[in-house]
Amino acid sequence: MPSRPRPPIIFPMTTLRSTLDFLLYDWLQAETLHARERFADHSRETFDAVLDTCERIAREKYAPFNCTVDVQEPQFDGERVILPQATKDAYDAYAASGMLSAAQDYDIGGMQLPYTVDAAANAFFAVASISISSNLLSTGNANLLMVHGTDLQKQVFALNEFSGRFSGTMCLSEPQAGSSLSDVATRAVPDGEGHESDPLGARYRLTGNKMWISSGEHELSENIVHLVLAKIPGPDGKLVAGTRGISLFIVPKKLVDTEGNLTGVRNDVALAGLNHKLGWRGTTNTLLNFGEGKYPVQGRAGAVGYLVGQPGKGLACMFHMMNEARIGIGMAATMLGLAGYYASLDYAKNRPQGRLVGPAGKDAAQPQVRIIEHSDVRRMLLAQKSYCEGALALNLYCARLVDEQHTGASGAADEARLLLEVLTPIAKSWPSEFCLEANSLAIQIHGGYGYTRDFPVEQYWRDNRLNMIHEGTHGIQAADLLGRKVLMENGKGLQLLAARMTATAKKASGVPELAAFAQQLTGALQQVGEATQAAWAGGEPTQALANAVPYMQAFGHTVLAWIWLDVALTVLSNDATLSIAANAGRMGATRYFFHYELPKIGAWLNVVNGRDMTCAALAEEAF
Repeated sequence: MPSRPRPPIIFPMTTLRSTLDFLLYDWLQAETLHARERFADHSRETFDAVLDTCERIAREKYAPFNCTVDVQEPQFDGERVILPQATKDAYDAYAASGMLSAAQDYDIGGMQLPYTVDAAANAFFAVASISISSNLLSTGNANLLMVHGTDLQKQVFALNEFSGRFSGTMCLSEPQAGSSLSDVATRAVPDGEGHESDPLGARYRLTGNKMWISSGEHELSENIVHLVLAKIPGPDGKLVAGTRGISLFIVPKKLVDTEGNLTGVRNDVALAGLNHKLGWRGTTNTLLNFGEGKYPVQGRAGAVGYLVGQPGKGLACMFHMMNEARIGIGMAATMLGLAGYYASLDYAKNRPQGRLVGPAGKDAAQPQVRIIEHSDVRRMLLAQKSYCEGALALNLYCARLVDEQHTGASGAADEARLLLEVLTPIAKSWPSEFCLEANSLAIQIHGGYGYTRDFPVEQYWRDNRLNMIHEGTHGIQAADLLGRKVLMENGKGLQLLAARMTATAKKASGVPELAAFAQQLTGALQQVGEATQAAWAGGEPTQALANAVPYMQAFGHTVLAWIWLDVALTVLSNDATLSIAANAGRMGATRYFFHYELPKIGAWLNVVNGRDMTCAALAEEAF
């Protein structure tokens, strides 16, 4: 017997909105961005109007159908991928809102909205249904083309993605290569005489197989624009080894003319299969075959693709999209964590069970208490709050750095760039790990009910488990952080971050309620700095990176402690007596993080300091 469907979830959007308002306006001072030329037409009123619109659409078109798209998985009938009508309705509503191009220039239909506000507004869709709100790749795809594409590529492909008429993907992974992009084997060969002069870009024919392609096939938009990594063979017909031979191509599902009109010709891109996933079931995930001859173009096999940028420079182009996607994945993980927190908080406030410890608790004649009155339930709720609201603050801080990079004075812009380089692995990985833990705690609060499909928290956990994997696994992010980001430009980015942390600690040291936390943060920062040096003291990458993940965990916890301390400074500045319940909650989350979480970094850093090889050195046969 199938499980009965869950009732639609009504999210406490007002709670999320008040949290976003505090972070945007009180903490990050986003309202001041309208003083910059690019945002001069905006104000608090226009920012609020965008938030209002997104909140409404998320409440009406997304939240009621989160369970629907989880249960009614994508189906392939041999010709088309079938999705629930709710997915199409949500896609159309989102496209009509203008949010796909919200951060773009006015002259291409954008709003010139600060990315900080854009990220905050999109949080409503992610918390309502991450599986439906999978517009991340289309926006990232179009943004990449706006930076690296030709004028006509921008006009034909990017602008149609911004309008929602087309959607986009990125095609990196291959069955034999996975995350190892050096081993990409998809081939791109010149498409006949005059291929260099095609108005849409140098024209090639691609053959190969790509997998793990989110939104790779569907009927939500008129066309799908695939951005595909492939290698152009050398004069000897062989592919260049390594990443330096990788180029980037636009491969549309349906061929278009120079006006962006569909020509009626299907490109040689074929769906090989749908992946049936643990979570994110409302989003198609596909295996795609390029150039197998199922849809021959002009009587020949080979998918038509148009070169983006220069040959052999494809990976550098794709990193523009990948880095943007990584911040977006961090936000997705955060909002799934918050969804679970809101659900378990509501459950804890309304579920009577047991009695409090003490003599009175032994009297069965006394009424049961709500489980939120039990101290361990409060511990689990506060852990979730500290993880998820802290991660939201971190994500919005990174979004604010994006605005600074693009619109700040040259010195400030370069600092923002370096800070983003260092923080991007944390912005992606830390929420992916600890907001997933928040989802686990939400299940625990529900008890046995949390393990059933009668309540939404099991779905949030399933959906969130993906975020430690896609857009660069946890291990890849850790290696990127310790192996590259903290070392780049002679450690300048790390030094900048340390300086900002130190400034916050110095300011907090003068506030009695925060002085001990300031000292604790200073100590943690020193430990991370010493561990960074110790990891590389031997000069051997194998040893240095053997414990990259524990290093990243400690680094991330230190960053989050800094974020919470900075937030606490704003809280006490605005409400010294904590007369507002939400501010008391923020201070409670700060205390929890410093008392329960930050002390964990010592254990993580011990193995880093000692360049411990316990894991790396164990013989394969011993496992």
